[in-house]
Amino acid sequence: MEDATRTELEAAAFRRLVQHLRERTDVQNIDLMNLAGFCRNCLSKWYLAAAQERGVALTDPEAREIVYGMPYDEWKTKHQKEASMDQKKAFAGQHQGH
Repeated sequence: MEDATRTELEAAAFRRLVQHLRERTDVQNIDLMNLAGFCRNCLSKWYLAAAQERGVALTDPEAREIVYGMPYDEWKTKHQKEASMDQKKAFAGQHQGH
């Protein structure tokens, strides 16, 4: 596979992942972290790091808006729920010593 084709496919898969996460507002970031070890915020940080490595001017809020499809504070107000004690315990157990 040519590099350009691979890059196009990777970009398409990334866009689909972002769209899926935007549609699944019922899935909380803490659930993603507990199950997969990453969340929407991680994805936005990876996007920001890639931009910075290439000298692209991008801020953290801008990167989050790319992933969330809206300003992060707006997403939190509309969709983020208080984490349950079980979710918090699972998160703490997975991240001890990190």
